[in-house]
Amino acid sequence: MVRSAVRSCGGEYKRREESGVARRDRSACRDERHRAAVAFPLEGALARAPRQFPGPDEHGKERLRRLDECLAVIQRAFPGVETGVRLCRLSCELLEGAWRERALGTDTTTYDDSCTCTLCAHLPKPLTRSLADYDWRRSDGQPLSVKTWPFRKELDSVLTGGWVWTRKMNDSDRDLGLRFRHQDDILVLHEYKRVEAAIEVSETARVVRQRLAEDRTTNGARALICGLYAAYKRSVDEYWLKQHVAGAVALPQETPLDKAAYTLLQLMDCLFWHVSPDAELWQEEHLAALVLCRVLNDMTDARADAVTGEASNFWLSAMSTHEKAMYGACVVALIKYGCMPEAHGLLWNTWLMGTTVVWEGLTGRHALWFDGITSGLPPLEGCLLCGIEPNACAGLLTAGVTLRAGCSPAVDRLGERAALLAARCREQHPQVWRMFERELAVFEALHGEWHGDVDIVWEILRRTYIAAVAAALAGGEGAREVQTDSGRVGAELFHTLHRPPTWKEDTALLAYMFGCAHPHFLWNAQGFAPTAVGGDWLDG
Repeated sequence: MVRSAVRSCGGEYKRREESGVARRDRSACRDERHRAAVAFPLEGALARAPRQFPGPDEHGKERLRRLDECLAVIQRAFPGVETGVRLCRLSCELLEGAWRERALGTDTTTYDDSCTCTLCAHLPKPLTRSLADYDWRRSDGQPLSVKTWPFRKELDSVLTGGWVWTRKMNDSDRDLGLRFRHQDDILVLHEYKRVEAAIEVSETARVVRQRLAEDRTTNGARALICGLYAAYKRSVDEYWLKQHVAGAVALPQETPLDKAAYTLLQLMDCLFWHVSPDAELWQEEHLAALVLCRVLNDMTDARADAVTGEASNFWLSAMSTHEKAMYGACVVALIKYGCMPEAHGLLWNTWLMGTTVVWEGLTGRHALWFDGITSGLPPLEGCLLCGIEPNACAGLLTAGVTLRAGCSPAVDRLGERAALLAARCREQHPQVWRMFERELAVFEALHGEWHGDVDIVWEILRRTYIAAVAAALAGGEGAREVQTDSGRVGAELFHTLHRPPTWKEDTALLAYMFGCAHPHFLWNAQGFAPTAVGGDWLDG
């Protein structure tokens, strides 16, 4: 069904990608010996259909019956959302089957760790962690609270703010004005259990009903469908975990999701949350960005999500280690692509990956600066991850993606504002300076001269990336403190960060430093060791 809806990547999109990569390569790589690239092909996620799962049990059938009633109401009111309604229904049925197969305990999946390719050789060894190491991830912890925005109180500067931020940046190009505030509230109500203590649920529900009646839009219908999916997912997850806790079933740590099933569930998880114009909803480059943003979330929240036993978790799936590594590499390649000016302006949702990785780095509840900080720094020379080339990954669902890793171009001389950042680092953190200056030079080869806000970006970087490098140099000591402070600086500067005129410049640089810069804290967060199903449940 999804394959029939996907529209192929446009020629202009591909030409922009190629011209951006060519411009970057002209910045350096003068030594012919470093031009040779290693290729890593990845088959399209939907080249094969997901395998069959068992049907739902009686409780599952009743959940699906109630879902059908709700979806029928939406479809009657909004005849243009048939595809979304059908995808929601099929996704929920897939979720039921995956949980049931897991509970039946037949053919327990084993991880395929046998790959010896160059990419898999760069996977980090899992750090030794216990459940107590993740008490910071509780959704009633800081900085997740009601924040005062410039014009009104918003629930969760982190959660809701991320959506608003991305839409503001996208709307600045083509001012489509997508998504009303009450439509975000539909999604927020289902995302965190904790919100019931933070907001007046009945009043919010009343406002949602009133505004839906006044603003009868397709985006409102999408928000309702996504709210139904979020509520359904929580109910089925809780049902099976309660069964596990009660001893009625014994859930293994692994889940039976193959690549296609994982991709479809994550696509549904994103498709209607991150609004786009109807004409672009099923563009393959848009869908790839949605899926890879979910992979990014799983990469940085890996252990914490894994101890909850969440069924659609990347690390617990039946995908091979190599496929997981390839997805992680695609995330890095797409972040690099999003740093290039050629990536923006053609599609509405082009800032989604950039804002997502910066949001991840500033939440305080994701493990980017915790699990990503390892002991010591790997060598810069010949680093495969530094050499991953920018790639829009448009064929992720269909024809597949071929990543290349070669040299890492850098400008010979930093622009004025990047040089000011480097000078501050040299003065305040001389042990990190040379690496930081090099990464700025690589970023400007990718992006062009940087024209951002030196004061805001320096305050964020010194408490995130630079602090993380210092912690790694200290043998990993202090990683938890860096991770905690990243949440504080995010809460302090979240609104200031995404204000014109420098917001796009600032977001691009932070996305690069959080997602692509050596020593690759994002990639380091891929180290995963399965533990028992348990922990803080599903509260976020």
